[in-house]
Amino acid sequence: MREMQAQNMQPMPMSTMFGMLAVLVIMMVVMMFREPIGSALNVVFCVVDFGGDYPVLTLVIAGLIMITLSTLVRGLLSDPVEQAKTQHIQSEFNAEMRKARTENNLFKLKKLQEIQPQMMQASMAQSTKMMKLMPVTMIFVIPIYAWIWYFVSNTVPTELLDISMPWGTTNLNDTLLNFMPNWIVIYTLISLPIGQMENKLINYFMFKKRLAKMDAGAA
Repeated sequence: MREMQAQNMQPMPMSTMFGMLAVLVIMMVVMMFREPIGSALNVVFCVVDFGGDYPVLTLVIAGLIMITLSTLVRGLLSDPVEQAKTQHIQSEFNAEMRKARTENNLFKLKKLQEIQPQMMQASMAQSTKMMKLMPVTMIFVIPIYAWIWYFVSNTVPTELLDISMPWGTTNLNDTLLNFMPNWIVIYTLISLPIGQMENKLINYFMFKKRLAKMDAGAA
């Protein structure tokens, strides 16, 4: 079984590696010029900084903006119907594979293993498409991090940098384990669950719009 899985493993496509490299380059450029980038974006984002009086609320709004932009870009540049179809086929295949192993159905298991490379290839192709979109979304996402850094460093008053969290009071400019600034951790904890709900909601409406367009074309 391990030998077959090893044979089915495919090398990482060049497009995926180039996508990861592009993301790293964008991150490096933004971090090198985060001060001017954050200052430039502040011309627009100053409407949600509230003068630094409500830093947590600003982090929430910034998270919603970031998730909305990245989701819309991915939705406009990808096919949600194709993604859903691929995920459904992969899920059904995995379920049949587990069932065959549980029932010790060697004949069915062999047949499934014969088409497993095709399933892996389809899954890899879908992942490659998503990876190609990552540099595009990062062009919108990473500069927002630069603006948040600018907001925390230049807009929030010193006395408001200490905020209450479930584990106690923490300072936004302190670092976690001398590695990651607290504002990134808090920003992620605040925006991630809200962003996930918004992400699902936007994808749902874009999926319905795509289906309606397909139905109209078929009619």
